[in-house]
Amino acid sequence: MEARAIQRTVRQSARKMRLVIDLIRGRGVAEADAILRFSKKRAARQIHKVLKSAVANAQQAAQRQNAPFDADRLRVKYAVVNEGATLKRFTAAAMGRATPILKRTSHVEIHVASDAVPAPAAKTAPPTATNAEPKAAPKRKAAAGKKKTAKKTQKKTKTKKASE
Repeated sequence: MEARAIQRTVRQSARKMRLVIDLIRGRGVAEADAILRFSKKRAARQIHKVLKSAVANAQQAAQRQNAPFDADRLRVKYAVVNEGATLKRFTAAAMGRATPILKRTSHVEIHVASDAVPAPAAKTAPPTATNAEPKAAPKRKAAAGKKKTAKKTQKKTKTKKASE
């Protein structure tokens, strides 16, 4: 069972809200609820509302489908905070100027999904000795031959220099 909840135009900057949303991403709903309830950040209250709404939406979807519902098995599958519209205001400044004030907003989106019970893995046969270890590549004989010829040419040059 998967459900989502979105709250748009929350009057707080997305940067501040992302600090809180990162704490709950991927956690169980009960654990995320506890984290948000005891957090000192102002953003935690808004995110907590969205999380409760997502859980309620999952419960409603389960009732519509006549499926069993267990809120303890839900996890925060996807949690993101995006920037919303910025409210632009101006205030008076020195020498008759005006300076802008940007009142930022954000959009919070949370998806919750029930934990999937992992299917038992199919047993595979243990690897055999022939398949387990790949054979080593044979040594190249040509490279060894080149080294010997290089040594011979060095000896020849030394003897020519000595005779001159």
